[in-house]
Amino acid sequence: MVIPVVLCGGSGTRLWPRSRKVKPKPFLPLVGDTTLFEATLLRCHGFAGFGAPVIVTGAVHLEHVEAQVPDAANSRIIVEPQGRNTAAAIALAALRLPADAVMLVCPSDHHIGDAAAFRAAAQAAAALAA
Repeated sequence: MVIPVVLCGGSGTRLWPRSRKVKPKPFLPLVGDTTLFEATLLRCHGFAGFGAPVIVTGAVHLEHVEAQVPDAANSRIIVEPQGRNTAAAIALAALRLPADAVMLVCPSDHHIGDAAAFRAAAQAAAALAA
């Protein structure tokens, strides 16, 4: 079972003025009707071999996460006490998972056009990692 670990936050500076500190690009519908964060979750949601996601975010973005997560009952949200960097967010998620879990770290600000190819590559990598 692959556990998607979705990292979402940001400072909102790269796509300013559309993206702001209170609502950075993961929470905006930049490609299509869904936000980049929603698309990240939907790439693995409900597909065989993928577990419920672990979402790592900061307190300032928690409201956006809760409003956009498609299956809140089966998602685990970790709120960072203070934002540091990607490695710290990944470590925080890893500490909450079983020692033998295979994590798939997914930044929430990427667009991936071929979700099926992404899932196939993730499952192949997970088999190697396991």
